[in-house]
Amino acid sequence: MKTENATTLGSLKQSGYTSKSIKDELRDNLRLRIKSGQPVFEGVYGFENTVIPELERAILSRHNINLLGLRGQAKTRLARKMIGLLDEYIPIVEGSEINDDPLEPISRFAKDLIAEKGDATPIAWVHRTDRFFEKLATPDVTVADLIGDVDPIKASNLKLSYADDRVIHFGMIPRANRCIFVINELPDLQARIQVALFNILQEGDVQIRGFKIRMPLDMQFVFTANPEDYTNRGSIVTPLKDRIGSQILTHYPETLAVARSITQQEARLDAQQEGAVLVPALAKDLLEQISFEARDSEYIDAKSGVSARMSITAYQNLVSTAERRALLAGTDTTTVRLSDFMGIIPSITGKVELVYEGEQEGAAVVAQHLISDAIHTLFPGYFPKIEKLERDATASPYAPLLEWFFTETGFELLDDATDETYKQQLDALAPLEALVQKYHPDCLPEEKYFFKEFLLWGLVEYDKLSKDRIAVGYQFKDLYSNYINKL
Repeated sequence: MKTENATTLGSLKQSGYTSKSIKDELRDNLRLRIKSGQPVFEGVYGFENTVIPELERAILSRHNINLLGLRGQAKTRLARKMIGLLDEYIPIVEGSEINDDPLEPISRFAKDLIAEKGDATPIAWVHRTDRFFEKLATPDVTVADLIGDVDPIKASNLKLSYADDRVIHFGMIPRANRCIFVINELPDLQARIQVALFNILQEGDVQIRGFKIRMPLDMQFVFTANPEDYTNRGSIVTPLKDRIGSQILTHYPETLAVARSITQQEARLDAQQEGAVLVPALAKDLLEQISFEARDSEYIDAKSGVSARMSITAYQNLVSTAERRALLAGTDTTTVRLSDFMGIIPSITGKVELVYEGEQEGAAVVAQHLISDAIHTLFPGYFPKIEKLERDATASPYAPLLEWFFTETGFELLDDATDETYKQQLDALAPLEALVQKYHPDCLPEEKYFFKEFLLWGLVEYDKLSKDRIAVGYQFKDLYSNYINKL
């Protein structure tokens, strides 16, 4: 706790401040949070019964932590949320490069200063937001970057021998003393660099260019790793894994509701977009289902994973597609249509790793397959299931609608049709209106037309209607008449 009057070592002692290691600090604050029933990792969805309890147990055990999971599974977010478990302020010896504890200094600078000034040694207070360090492991990272090296410029300016430990330039890890230090994508770190972390994790020692110094660093390490990296680019050396207390497996959202919560939180639409474009609940579910389909698709590399960022960027593209259509029509507001989902294809193609079969199909075609699969999966949850073989086709609830298409030449929905024209076209299909009224009588008026279009696309996916892309939209026809015309 920060004491406003404590600006020197003497006043800090008088305030009753006691030193505490960062792992004890995290542990004590977590205990208070759990006892009071306050959320610890707020804003992280889907991990309440899996990852978060394991992470809390690791913190209570004072462990260094490795978060293992595919891309886009909120590993770094979890690490950043740990900042909230730190004390709001901690004191340091003013001017210290490595956040020396005034009561337990470890650097030569702090020890010499305290020896010279005693209780008059000035102290400074560091806020918890300044106690988080993060480094992305890349092949060009060196031991000097992380731990330190001899600085010839410092030696020259201070007129010191290279044998003097005051010529050391500390790397990122010593400078993160009494802080949370995150190394992302640990397997990408070269093996020799990983070896340099052994003593730091176990004993807190720092070894720089042969200097015989013991500097018991006080740190909370959090590593993140992707299982794919173990085989494709690198691995975590076994002795280092042995020194990491807890390895916690993360995962993707398990339900559409959780996935929707993540997307809504992360999409970051401005007030203008939210006011101009209405996104029906069914459209949000359909968007998330596309990611679920991608994770099971035979065209996509499952080991690479499908990041939650795909849904987030796809949602932004979906809203922008509808917004652009409204601007072209000269209107201020509109509602997302199912045909707008073609606008999310660029968000999908850049986020998935295709296997050989997927490369043969092409990224854009695979994206269209995913949209079709998502419609196929969700359709039975909203309308009666369509059987492959029906004994009496006339008894099907879809019979009047299919009859309409059999007697008519076809039906077109244009991409940039105004909302008024779009609604008039769908209203012209009386059987379509009857089906939506029967199975979704309580749907909001502004969402009714998305249900109508979803019904048409669903019948296409279950081989009851045909759908063809024309230059400016989509044309729906009776399946058999379309087949005969092609013959």
